[in-house]
Amino acid sequence: MTDRKMSDDGPLAPWFDAARDYAPLASGDWLARMEAMALAEQPAPRAVSRPVPGRRSGWLREALGQLGGWPAMAGLAAACVAGVWLGAVAPSDWTGMGTTDSLISAAEPASAYDYAMLGL
Repeated sequence: MTDRKMSDDGPLAPWFDAARDYAPLASGDWLARMEAMALAEQPAPRAVSRPVPGRRSGWLREALGQLGGWPAMAGLAAACVAGVWLGAVAPSDWTGMGTTDSLISAAEPASAYDYAMLGL
């Protein structure tokens, strides 16, 4: 965009050309002061210390950390229990789970759990 032939600035073109031609340059004194201030702000070098070996965590602790900690494990356990319950109880028995008849019918040989154990 700085090429004068390619720019299409319209009526402001002379003003932009003048600004490009007479751009102010920083003085050497100002640049030296800025460099001194920048060098003063940099942290001082310090000796590198050897890292202290920490206690190694086991694979279970690492897996727990990767999964999201104990709250996530509680959610996974609840989902696992719900999955086992949904797989073990036939869908026809879901509506009357509070009665003893449905508990007895869930344990009968024709329940969904037995079909899963047979591999059918």
